[in-house]
Amino acid sequence: MSILGAYEPKEVLTFFEEICSIPHGSGKVKQISDYLVKFAKDRGLRYRQDEALNVVIWKDGTPGYEDSAPVIIQGHMDMVAVKENDCQKNLETEGLDLEVVEADGEKWISAKGTSLGGDDGIAVAFALALLDSDTIPHPPLEVVATTDEEVGMDGAAALDCSDLKGRLFLNADSEDEGIFTVSCAGGMRANASVPYEAEVKDGALVEVKLTGFRGGHSGVEINKGRLNANIVLGRVLNALRKAVPVQLVSVSGGDKDNAIAVFSEAACVTDPADVAAAKEALEKEMAVVKEEYASVEKGLTITISAKEQKGIRCMTEKASDQIIVLLMNYINGIQRMNPDMEEMVQTSLNLGILTTSEQAVVFSSALRSSSETEKEHLLERIRAMVELFGGSVETSGNYPGWEYRPESLVRDTFVECYKEQYGKDPIVEGIHAGLECGLFSSKLPGLDCISYGPQMRSIHTTEELLSIDSTARTWELTKRVLARLK
Repeated sequence: MSILGAYEPKEVLTFFEEICSIPHGSGKVKQISDYLVKFAKDRGLRYRQDEALNVVIWKDGTPGYEDSAPVIIQGHMDMVAVKENDCQKNLETEGLDLEVVEADGEKWISAKGTSLGGDDGIAVAFALALLDSDTIPHPPLEVVATTDEEVGMDGAAALDCSDLKGRLFLNADSEDEGIFTVSCAGGMRANASVPYEAEVKDGALVEVKLTGFRGGHSGVEINKGRLNANIVLGRVLNALRKAVPVQLVSVSGGDKDNAIAVFSEAACVTDPADVAAAKEALEKEMAVVKEEYASVEKGLTITISAKEQKGIRCMTEKASDQIIVLLMNYINGIQRMNPDMEEMVQTSLNLGILTTSEQAVVFSSALRSSSETEKEHLLERIRAMVELFGGSVETSGNYPGWEYRPESLVRDTFVECYKEQYGKDPIVEGIHAGLECGLFSSKLPGLDCISYGPQMRSIHTTEELLSIDSTARTWELTKRVLARLK
């Protein structure tokens, strides 16, 4: 029995319900990919399915639109599949149990005990409804359903785009109705490894722990002014080394390169006679930090312990000074704002993870920029700084950004149609995080993109919701835009 059959837009929600009945968590997309292939075969549409299980489906323009510029409709077929602890469902073999719930006077779609996958099942449902219709006016369509977006945009990265003719690109992978995304950051991971010389010392082992930082996503929350615990560790350790002779044993902090570090700690050796002075220096500097950031960081704490110990393996005094100075001065935070979009971060770096092995200290960072040249320059700045201290830098996970276009037919058409339909202006913004639009922009020169979508809440969680009314409005907007692109 259909759960969504009584709701509009039926042509979209019918396909969304079918999608939800098929397991399609990231890494387990064969069934949903084959479903899309069967959909195309059943309707006599040209299609292809590649080794990464991406599916591309073509449809001619409707009468009067045959010679219009093709439009690419794009979304990803995988979802973040999570469930509550007491949920017995096997998300690799079973579909979702949908329900309609009331919240804030609206009807929302949810899934019992699991995530919903509105991100990005609704984009695929929009595309299928367009492909299935004989009455909706539209230019030639190239529907691109990618795989494993949620675990690294792997499908988009693997897709051969040589047979795609469209340069007008609609990505329905945003979760806020009325907000149009028109640029995104590219990024990469950079692991800087700095070797050190070690020796064995007797003395007082001083352990310093910094906790209580707010943290956040290193892309969309890098502009909130929040402290990075690893950078603060460098600051307090510098105050320590100026107060008493000290040699590092280790430094560590953070657990994800794309998250602002919420804790950081260090162990070091000093003369037992200097322990009191060491504690005083550390606490004094931390008090200054707390005062400087009192309006942003409310819960900062420093914990210091010390005990005498023999045979402590530690860095030499010179190596300790180098690591502390490097940590204190490591590039971090916003590097440049976007000159074309007010309050939009263009380039940033986050020192997310700090670790110490027996041979080296490793600084792991997430670099982001909507400008490829700025991203590469930022990497060169890190490399030059680290090499000066005898270290080296390795990168991974490089993905391109999507630069803002001063002139955009897609953006102007969406804004115009939105104002006609809603009677107000939409929000047009960039996002300082990665989207598949960046990868497609790098593969299809001159691509004119927008990312949009209906209202969702708590995506990637078991509390995920998709607004039915917003889905209907966004569907009408999509049809209005396609009709305008004649």
